Amino acid sequence: MLESSSIRKIARASALAALSLAPGAALAGYCSDTADLQELSCEHEARDDYYKARAICLNIGDSSERAACDADATDGRREALLRCDEQSDAREDLCAMIGEARYDPDFSPANFQNPRQPTRTNAYFPLRVGNTKAFSDGTETVDITVRNETKLIEGVQCIVVNDVVRDQGELIEDTDDWFALRSDGSIFYCGEEVKDFETFPGDSPPIPELVDIGGSFKTGRDGDKPGILFPARPVVGQVYGQEWSASNAEDAAMVLTTTYRYGRDAVLDALMPPALAQRFCSAGDCVVTADFTPMEPGVVEHKYYARGVGRILETKPSTGKAVQLVGCNFDSRCAGLPQP
Repeated sequence: MLESSSIRKIARASALAALSLAPGAALAGYCSDTADLQELSCEHEARDDYYKARAICLNIGDSSERAACDADATDGRREALLRCDEQSDAREDLCAMIGEARYDPDFSPANFQNPRQPTRTNAYFPLRVGNTKAFSDGTETVDITVRNETKLIEGVQCIVVNDVVRDQGELIEDTDDWFALRSDGSIFYCGEEVKDFETFPGDSPPIPELVDIGGSFKTGRDGDKPGILFPARPVVGQVYGQEWSASNAEDAAMVLTTTYRYGRDAVLDALMPPALAQRFCSAGDCVVTADFTPMEPGVVEHKYYARGVGRILETKPSTGKAVQLVGCNFDSRCAGLPQP
């Protein structure tokens, strides 16, 4: 039986989809109505995927394999519809945190700086051309480079930051992020070009194959909008959208503390290497955020930022995974960093 909240959501979404509302009208609030419409879209996509899967199953000659394929298709639809509901609930939770206003951040070019020659920078997110950082969790490595390249997006000059991920030396992701620096020092996330790779046994030579570009978005394309990747002056409890590409990329973050130092919070200390914290957070001025997305309900990452260096650690408490800074080329504190 559907819960009353689900019935209300379906009723609101159906009304929005069926009625020609007056310009600017909303039934429950712009944020909640957006979540309801996205749930309807998700449910239709789940059904489309189901029928496509059934079409594939129909062309399997072996009857037992065909039956197994049909069963998988049915299970897949059930799981997809459940995920639609969970994502909708997560979006409603985010609406409760950020309010019911339209998501429409100010992206006026006049409010942004030349990223190659900024007059005001962000101490917790340095973006100087040529900066490099390296991260590792012991098997996975992440190499980040601020390139001497810009991309013009909706009239705003965005710096290109390349992010390469390898697992045991094998390329699995190569992404270009596009960041802009507002006049107040806020870092805006303008988009990203994601390229996921996989290497298949038996290939000769074993060249990584592009298998997915999911998560890619660009401000101004298909309704995509930017967000604050890191604020100019983070405040504890502050919640902000980092990007918005409907049902594709909807990251958000909350500032947990601006005075982190090892030994004060057992939860935040759990996956933090003490030597790393001592190196960068001994003054008690590290910032920690909780990053999340309604696309993956219940999944939270903690990101730790140090003044002058930026992100030094990223953890996923639910799995115990921690990816830590192991090198950089622009701060002496990066010399001889502890290894995972």
